[in-house]
Amino acid sequence: MSSEISIEVSGLGKCYQIYSSPRDRLKQFVLPRLSPLIGRESRQYYREFWALQDISFDVKRGETIGIVGRNGSGKSTLLQMLCGTLNQTTGSIQSHGRIAALLELGSGFNPEFSGRENVYMSAALLGLTPKEIDERFEAIITFADVGEFIEQPVKTYSSGMYVRLAFAVIAHVDADILVIDEALAVGDAVFTQKCMRFLRKFKEHGTLVFVSHDMGSVLNLCERAVWLHQGQLRQIGSSKEIAEAYLQYTLQEVYGQEETLQLIESGETGLSDSSSDISARVTSEFNAPPVVDYEASLQVCDNLTEANGWKTGAGEILSVSIAPVSVNSTEVFKGGDRALLTISGKVHQEFERPIIGFVVKDRLGQDLFGENTLPFTDRHPRPLTAGTSFTGEFVFRLPMLPNGQYSVMVSLADGDLYTNVQHHWLHDAVILNVSSSKVRWGLVGVDFDSVELKVAT
Repeated sequence: MSSEISIEVSGLGKCYQIYSSPRDRLKQFVLPRLSPLIGRESRQYYREFWALQDISFDVKRGETIGIVGRNGSGKSTLLQMLCGTLNQTTGSIQSHGRIAALLELGSGFNPEFSGRENVYMSAALLGLTPKEIDERFEAIITFADVGEFIEQPVKTYSSGMYVRLAFAVIAHVDADILVIDEALAVGDAVFTQKCMRFLRKFKEHGTLVFVSHDMGSVLNLCERAVWLHQGQLRQIGSSKEIAEAYLQYTLQEVYGQEETLQLIESGETGLSDSSSDISARVTSEFNAPPVVDYEASLQVCDNLTEANGWKTGAGEILSVSIAPVSVNSTEVFKGGDRALLTISGKVHQEFERPIIGFVVKDRLGQDLFGENTLPFTDRHPRPLTAGTSFTGEFVFRLPMLPNGQYSVMVSLADGDLYTNVQHHWLHDAVILNVSSSKVRWGLVGVDFDSVELKVAT
């Protein structure tokens, strides 16, 4: 195996024997051995259930990969086999380096042992010597922040305390490969942020395998993702690509037979560039320059003809554009400028409560900001009959963004806040290119009316 590969999974499968009753289990244990002796053909008293079948992928050294899929798709089974706590039925797994895992709530803890005793036991199982554990014990309990409960049996811990202590151990064992299975979902906000900071730092030198239903965490942490479905490898690719495909799948599961979402590949929209048809219609008043000049300039590129997504055929988006709200029109925006985003299209069947919306995303696919027409249509219903054209307009002030590319997702739906059907969904309908930015903190910058330091005299 190449030194650049940290984990290699080839033809992996796990089969369980399912028995209808304890009697069948006993028959399976005894009769197949006796049948050849009495001249009878042996039979099988169980049915096979393949939790995983024919799974193959590689994880490069230093790479972060996410595992996604519905409950029961085989994610936890895969991670258990990666860690060696479960034997595979077929295939092979090869890994290089020390593996530390947080597979489930309190995995590996003895509920009768105190927190201190469990720390020593878990760290020893992960390869640390007693001296190394002594040296790191204070750092572990500080990270876990369970206070005086460290001397209490862990059976008295809350779910959050379980996870804090378990994560603190694996964070201090100098692992080369870290495996985490949805454990952060039960932590509070403070601890979750602490874990995310540790994971970002760990990514600089280690390999991370991360399972989560939170696609925002997968997008934030992972370069690639593996999508498991009913024990099969359904798709593997960039985390953004998998997140988009998984979103379409989950919506289709929600809609069932009511609506069929048809995949739109890049370049299949059949739409023309209409950004030049939108002219500025609103004149803004003069605004004083901000006290902090971020010098962020932004250029808009129409990408509708290359956008991918899905549609049901009930309606479609035909054009998307962003224009400056100024008489001095220019192709280049600056952070703080007012902009008009226009989404136009046509419905092919009746829409009782149409919703048009957009979300601006960063290069990882994380949502930055967005809006839809629901607040307006809740107060002023606008039903659409078949064949009606529509236009949604959004006027807003552009934030100041760090350098890089950003995309605008647009959608057409019918329904309300709680029950709606997305009839047309387009990723990357518009691309925003930001350059010469001096945004230093966070994902966006804002206008500051004043920045000063006062010294008491």
